[in-house]
Amino acid sequence: MEKNPVVSVVDDDASVRSAMSSLLRSQGWETRLYASAEAFLDSGRVDVVCVISDVDMPGMNGLEMQQRLLQDGHALPMIFITAFASPAVRAQALDSGALCFLIKPADSSTILQCLQKLLPEAG
Repeated sequence: MEKNPVVSVVDDDASVRSAMSSLLRSQGWETRLYASAEAFLDSGRVDVVCVISDVDMPGMNGLEMQQRLLQDGHALPMIFITAFASPAVRAQALDSGALCFLIKPADSSTILQCLQKLLPEAG
């Protein structure tokens, strides 16, 4: 039996993690939830198809987490969702390989469109 694809959600806001998990699970994705970049990195659970992360979090921010993953040889697809966007932050995320860079509150259909980029084309 094939497992559902796993997406890790990294956000310091518990309500955002919960809402994102509900959205993803409703579409057949499994989720792992982390309250910080450090918690995600410390878990060692990088066997995911995508990481959805906030940019601005206490401690290590999302962009620093992205750089750490790249340094460790894990070029994971990442979707950033942030309330604090600047052109420089957006450029850094996308230049480092982010799949999408969205502004909060992000529309659920837009998030799902980003995830669709990870799925093989049907037919």
